[in-house]
Amino acid sequence: MFKTTDIGDFEIFDAHTHFFSHRFFSMLAGQSPKFSQSADPVKEIGAMTGLSMPPEDPQEFAEHWIAELNKHKVSRAMMMASLPGDEESVAAAVRAFPNRITGGFFFNPTVSDAESIALRAFDQFGLKVICFFPAMHKYSFGDSDAVRSVLNLVSERPGTMVFVHCGALSVGIREKLNIPSHFDLRKSSPLEVHRIAAEFPALNFIIPHFGAGTFNETMMAAELCPNIYIDTSGSNRWIRYLPVEVKLEDIFRRAKELLGADRLLFGTDSSFFPRGWNSDIFNLQMEAMKKAGFSMEEIGKVLGGNLRRLLATPDHY
Repeated sequence: MFKTTDIGDFEIFDAHTHFFSHRFFSMLAGQSPKFSQSADPVKEIGAMTGLSMPPEDPQEFAEHWIAELNKHKVSRAMMMASLPGDEESVAAAVRAFPNRITGGFFFNPTVSDAESIALRAFDQFGLKVICFFPAMHKYSFGDSDAVRSVLNLVSERPGTMVFVHCGALSVGIREKLNIPSHFDLRKSSPLEVHRIAAEFPALNFIIPHFGAGTFNETMMAAELCPNIYIDTSGSNRWIRYLPVEVKLEDIFRRAKELLGADRLLFGTDSSFFPRGWNSDIFNLQMEAMKKAGFSMEEIGKVLGGNLRRLLATPDHY
């Protein structure tokens, strides 16, 4: 088993974590009739799921996260507001720990005030990563004029990135709460990202989870568009969808062969407590990279160097 202390002088910048704030759970409860009569739906969610519910103050929750990152020697994390409307929670965390937390936010371009929401998230809240979920919000990323309009705004803001979820989409906490997830996976193709990334070559795009079951299309899109980066986050259980048996090290090896180590961004998809930062994912991916023949220099780039360069963040905290 690897430890984060085994990586020498390299620092970990986790490219994919979720800031499941108190407001996030409150908003989620509002999507289920089960909690409509509850006096304290967040507390009820905790009792129902066994999860530790966050404090109401997002800055206090950020302090819990920093203690967790310190415990695992993680220098920085990109933390997403995991429902549209929860941007202020992550903004509070960024304000409290600007050298440790980079803010991202779930974004729905189909709402009427989409541009003003994006502008507020970037300019008022200081968030850096805009996160699109086309399957969740049921629109075509490649055909949307609203997407193009917002990306024009993003392109005016250096040090920002565009995250687009592709492939299989499931949200574990929704499943735990029996909240229906009527996602449209037809909208999840990396080829739609290719179309937009080619139109916006100055913007950098992230496709998470190696494409989450659309690995071939993700590699195709990224090889053709040098401004598409791949995050490695999660357990990558999507591998079971492939027609032949493939191991995680095979995925890392092929991604490096096609794109190079400079285009890969390590992530865990960490989200809730008491689990906290998912060190098991770190162990799995370190083992996979070593078996795939990554040098320590290449591992250092994947673990944090690449994302730090893209977002122009400091080398040390």
